[in-house]
Amino acid sequence: MADVHHETVYFAGRVQGVGFRYATLQVAKEFDVAGHVRNLTDGRVQVQVEGAPAEVSAFIAAVEERMHGFIRKTERSVQKRPPQHSGFEIK
Repeated sequence: MADVHHETVYFAGRVQGVGFRYATLQVAKEFDVAGHVRNLTDGRVQVQVEGAPAEVSAFIAAVEERMHGFIRKTERSVQKRPPQHSGFEIK
């Protein structure tokens, strides 16, 4: 299977206990992306997402727009790799 665009995104700020993961799941339904969202013990939220580069970028931008009042910092790392997800879920 061909490699896909994959991003690991870390959102910092007041991102836990505010419905961030649920909102991210809802936003993911609007895009052709796969992956998951989870809380980290250090207070950040991690998103693993894969799909076409334009879809992934639009998805991340939509999450940032929806949750802009809670996000203080976003860190993104990009790589190409074989697909590892089907669907989008909360972990």
